[in-house]
Amino acid sequence: MKTIFVKPKEYVRKWYLIDAEGKTLGSVAAAAATILRGKNKPEYAPLHDLGDYVVIVNAEKIILTGNKMNTKEYIRHSMYPGGLKRESIKDVLKRKPTYPVEQAIKGMLPKGPLGRSMYLKLKAYAGPEHPHAGQNPVKIEIS
Repeated sequence: MKTIFVKPKEYVRKWYLIDAEGKTLGSVAAAAATILRGKNKPEYAPLHDLGDYVVIVNAEKIILTGNKMNTKEYIRHSMYPGGLKRESIKDVLKRKPTYPVEQAIKGMLPKGPLGRSMYLKLKAYAGPEHPHAGQNPVKIEIS
């Protein structure tokens, strides 16, 4: 049997909408990463970017299980001596409400140029409105 590869010009990408209100961070990120990679398609190939667009609304109303709201931290370094910065997830959600969702999904995508092109198809918004109504996104229910 011959392996069939879909050419990127022949592939039509769909748009999906995920409402993150009341959902856990991991389940939303896992569902979005699966769609962005194209793993829900029969023509999935790990070396091709055949995923679809994902729009996430209400990203600020995401739920964290356990004691993560008090203990989870995001760490970055300025590459200068003493430049280590720690920020709790409470402060991050106030400053950038979509950041935890975006970073959780980015961590589930492949590293390198392929993962970066997949990540560009993610659109996350803090509130319920989004400017992609013209694409008629299909709503996805996450249990």
